[in-house]
Amino acid sequence: MKIELYNILSQIESEKGIKKQSLVGTIEDALMSAYKKDYGVNANVKVSVNISTEEIKILIKKKVVEEVKSSSLEISIEEAKRINSQIKIGEEIEIENEIKDFGRIAAQTAKQVITQRIREAEKEIIYTKFREKIGDVITGSVQTIAKGNIYVNLGNIEGILSSKEQIPTEEYGIGDRIKSYISDVKMGFKGTYVTLSRTHPNLIKKLFELEIPEIYEKIVEIKSIARDPGFRSKIAVVSNDSSIDPVGTCVGVRGTRINTIIQELNEEKIDVILYNSDPVVFIKNALGPVKVTSVTINKEEKQAKVIIPNNQLSLAIGKNGRNVKLAAKLTGWRIDIQGEEKLKEELKEETTKKLEAMTAGTKIEKVEETVEEIPLDLPGVSKVIVQRLIEVGYKDGESILKASVEELTKLKGVGKNIAEVIKVSAKSISK
Repeated sequence: MKIELYNILSQIESEKGIKKQSLVGTIEDALMSAYKKDYGVNANVKVSVNISTEEIKILIKKKVVEEVKSSSLEISIEEAKRINSQIKIGEEIEIENEIKDFGRIAAQTAKQVITQRIREAEKEIIYTKFREKIGDVITGSVQTIAKGNIYVNLGNIEGILSSKEQIPTEEYGIGDRIKSYISDVKMGFKGTYVTLSRTHPNLIKKLFELEIPEIYEKIVEIKSIARDPGFRSKIAVVSNDSSIDPVGTCVGVRGTRINTIIQELNEEKIDVILYNSDPVVFIKNALGPVKVTSVTINKEEKQAKVIIPNNQLSLAIGKNGRNVKLAAKLTGWRIDIQGEEKLKEELKEETTKKLEAMTAGTKIEKVEETVEEIPLDLPGVSKVIVQRLIEVGYKDGESILKASVEELTKLKGVGKNIAEVIKVSAKSISK
């Protein structure tokens, strides 16, 4: 039988995106099920669909017998000879059946099978399409809001933006256009589920790729991202071209490039940091714009001790500790921040302990003379010795450090042990 098969399948392919050839087996199965509805489940039937010739053949194989006991499986010799005059009893014959001979229930069965297969094919196409988009940014419109979850219309499918994946500082309304990161895609009983996120760090990465061609082309590379969604983010970048400033490229003229991204994230602050393979330099950059006095690292524990001027401590730590937490996450190092004053107190205490240990059992000359106030304070060293140091030209810690132990022992009352004490004390006040 010949029908407008090609045109029908072409229309389905155009509307649903389902390839014509993939439906051939479905049509064959549907017609087979339809036939068995009318003629019995035991019927030996074969369906053949040819897209090129637009022909459908339904062949029923029956055994030639003298007396028919099962009409679905057997055919009388008289009837068989009308089809093939050479046929004999005991042989099998194939009889072509017309689709128009199907009853209403059989036709309905065929329709249901084809419709179901088309739906399944649609689901598979959608699932495959979105599965390939995991890690991309997609734009949709808010369709419904229920129990804190936002359902986003993505065209022929719905995405779910759960409450934990929403930026806490944002509010949404029905119909609002929204960009989201596709974090996962799963096939469920009712179809494909697309999980969306507005808090994922890679949302920022993708927005930078969309806005900044140099990042998309990998001229500028994003090394790491740290994010506190809705409040602040830090992104470390490096240039693969020495002639291009990676930070300036990301920020743009008067901040035009980065401001577009900030607006998309509801004014979330973004610090663009220059990456450096040296952890000391990278940590300093990550804490910017704070002026860092010094960074001491422990590679085994991956811990960094950072000294900051006292007047910049609050800036370095940030509101709710946000700045230092993001810097630690960005660099991958645990960061312990201290003010300079606290460091000086620790150094002084440490120096005093060292001096006490060094002078234990050492006899220091006692001088009964009165010493006037002098402009040099050496912890652990008597004022008489300090005054003698000043008299011979040692007026500060740096000048004492330049002197050798042998030179210091030439002073009255200064032995080798006392000279070493003087050197350690001078070092503590020179920090």
